[in-house]
Amino acid sequence: MNKPRIIVTGATGKTGSVVVTELLKAGYPVRAMAHREDDRSARLRAQGIEIVVAEMSDVERIADALRDVQRAYYCPPYDPYMIQGAVAFAVAAKESRLEQIVGLSQWLASPSHPSLATRQSWLVDRLFSMTPGVAHTIINPGFFADAYLVTIGLAAHLGVFPWMYGNSRNAPPSNEDIARVAVGALMNPARHAGQSYRPTGPELLGADDMAQAIGRAVGRSVRIVPTPTWLFMKAARVAGMSIDLMSNVRYYIDDHRLGGFEVGAPTTDVLNVTGRSPEDFETIARRYAAQPRNQRTIGNWVREFAEFMISPVSPGFNFDRYDGELRRPFPFERSPRPSPKSGGVSTVSPTLPSWQRRSTTRPLLPPAALNGWNLIRRNLCKRNSLFSSALHSA
Repeated sequence: MNKPRIIVTGATGKTGSVVVTELLKAGYPVRAMAHREDDRSARLRAQGIEIVVAEMSDVERIADALRDVQRAYYCPPYDPYMIQGAVAFAVAAKESRLEQIVGLSQWLASPSHPSLATRQSWLVDRLFSMTPGVAHTIINPGFFADAYLVTIGLAAHLGVFPWMYGNSRNAPPSNEDIARVAVGALMNPARHAGQSYRPTGPELLGADDMAQAIGRAVGRSVRIVPTPTWLFMKAARVAGMSIDLMSNVRYYIDDHRLGGFEVGAPTTDVLNVTGRSPEDFETIARRYAAQPRNQRTIGNWVREFAEFMISPVSPGFNFDRYDGELRRPFPFERSPRPSPKSGGVSTVSPTLPSWQRRSTTRPLLPPAALNGWNLIRRNLCKRNSLFSSALHSA
């Protein structure tokens, strides 16, 4: 019996490329979608894979790409127009009678998160779940292991590990495990329809744990360097990261500090869906350490040292101008609601992300208060209240 054709969007990306490889191993015909022709798409084409080049918001091209396709892995573009692309994809999916969409989402997806991409991820999840006749499975990892290992060159060449996340922990999944969970869902829509999976690594790790694992991977002692967000953002700009991505990452750093990624982790979703245990952090780190740019050579050392020295004096991202140019709305901070049982004030909003509703060790804040002034104001108010109480008692 012929196996169904599966389209993979973001097929040259970190999870999409692995989804393509795993599906080919399993004998599925694959149509790979990329938003431009480059060396990565050329390598896929050289393997005999059908390539479609299209922007996600191009309705006509997306409709053409979904013809004669039965299932899809949807990896959204990380840009301000994510929701437009998702609507185009949903329209085309309905018209082409697609059987299934397995969509990459986010662990903290919420309608009132300060990150535009995270709010749009929540909308995309709901949009696909309401698309008639299409089975939908959500893959919602938190911080990838990749987010910590993008700076492994500093560890390999200079022996330092930048850390922006305070005392919080995470059980970070590999790109490969995320992709394998998606493939497991694609291969069995009946079993996974309507399910939501959160791939994680096998254990919660803090800064010390990760630094030690990276040190073993690169073969040298690595020390943690507490790094302010502003400096990390400057280094990200020097490294060529896009403002579309980093405008959202600025909020995830605060989510991380508050423990948003450690609540409910680790999960058994990787094992349950794929039948194999998730990769540990050191195994993932060794794969990154083996990349040519991270090998300990004179040329690589000079590059890393130069970027390390240049970053503090380089211009950072202008997020205020970026937000202004997009004219994008920010969620307002909800007022506390009276508690009907106690007659007092309830600080828990019904739209809180799941990790905050479940957590009893973290402050129960509205999502908009996770970042910046709202959090500072809350802490200042608490201090002023304590100070006033002390004065009255005196």
